[in-house]
Amino acid sequence: MNDQAGDMTPRMRELRRVFDAAAPGYDAVSAVQDEIRQRMLERLELLRIDPRTVLDLGSGTGRGALDLDRRYRHARVLALDVSPSMLARVPTPGLLRRGVDRLAADARRLPLADDSVDMVFSNLMLQWAGDPEPVFRECHRVMTSQAVLMFTSLGPASLVELREAWQEADQTPHVNTFLDMHDVGDALVRTGFAEPVMDVETLTVTYPDFDSLTRELRMGGSLNLDPGRRTGLTGRRRYAAMRRAYQARQAEGRLPVTLEIVYGHAWRPGRLPAAGLEAPRGTAR
Repeated sequence: MNDQAGDMTPRMRELRRVFDAAAPGYDAVSAVQDEIRQRMLERLELLRIDPRTVLDLGSGTGRGALDLDRRYRHARVLALDVSPSMLARVPTPGLLRRGVDRLAADARRLPLADDSVDMVFSNLMLQWAGDPEPVFRECHRVMTSQAVLMFTSLGPASLVELREAWQEADQTPHVNTFLDMHDVGDALVRTGFAEPVMDVETLTVTYPDFDSLTRELRMGGSLNLDPGRRTGLTGRRRYAAMRRAYQARQAEGRLPVTLEIVYGHAWRPGRLPAAGLEAPRGTAR
């Protein structure tokens, strides 16, 4: 496994630490990631491409990379993630399959040659990168002139219940602020992508109790990277106040978590395919 740890930014080193710790239990709490990935794969049915090299950006334990390997059987598939411990859990191939290549690296400093990738697929990774432009710029650099970038990210309505519960207890930011789909679309244009299409959907996941909710968020690697966050301990009193505020949102014995899922795709300029994805009704172009 290729590891580019020395080239990582401080933010990505923190992400590596958190996701390395989350790796052992990650697959057990990745139902949302799995569902969104399947929806992305369904969208690929409308995409007429035959890539030779596919990059799964933010691959985690490699479930998406394996799906792509099965779909594009003659392609080289690269599983890239910030966490070596996540990548170590990518299953080894069977006797008749080449398998995927694993790269541990910062998504903003891809260890890949210019014009070397025909498709970039990224599921729920972009929100952890902060500013999406460096990631898009690197994707643009490594993609061929016919390549497509397809991704999902969390939108600003995500974890709204947790954010509001914390605001009742403590005005310090405790939940990340996620980018609006229009801001992400603008970043695509600024970094040179063509024909960007963005749309969004809102999911509500429910949990039987507060401990189950927070355990899944923690095991899934959720962390607060807001620059204004408190660097010391939160304190039992503030945490208990937040917990009470969240539990007040209980409905029919379940606690809700809202997730706003931003979908996007765009082409590297050059000869565009004759047919691509159609923008669903109500989407922003």
